[in-house]
Amino acid sequence: MPDPVFRVFGMVLSVREREEFLAEPHIGALSVVERADRAPLVVPIWYQYSPGGVLWIRTSPASRKARAISSAGRFTLMVQRIAPTVRYVSVEGPATLGGVSTDEQSREMVARYLAPDAVSAFLEFERREIGEHIVITMQPAHWLSADLGPV
Repeated sequence: MPDPVFRVFGMVLSVREREEFLAEPHIGALSVVERADRAPLVVPIWYQYSPGGVLWIRTSPASRKARAISSAGRFTLMVQRIAPTVRYVSVEGPATLGGVSTDEQSREMVARYLAPDAVSAFLEFERREIGEHIVITMQPAHWLSADLGPV
């Protein structure tokens, strides 16, 4: 039986563990201050990250999250899983709004989350129905992480 103290407080992940976990294709929960009189805007998002690098997302330049990140200059991204153990990583840092997403960036992001046979159709749908995206990068500066053990 697991130690009850471990179950309550969990174990902080090492730098390598947290970076490798963040590099996995989880759906992120992006959080950014949008207005001083409201709680932060929190939305699900696809993201890309390689250990030791910058994290990047794609979004419409007119989206609420793009406007809020532009204003706040930073955001937080949290990813989690529940099996085989309850684990999470939260990372926060300064953000930079970049230019229009390239075809290569679009394909890289979509291929990270969809089955290979669905990538081309999704990219066509995105071009036709959603329109252009910009790339926003975040330099991870502050991390929170834990593995709370088996479910």
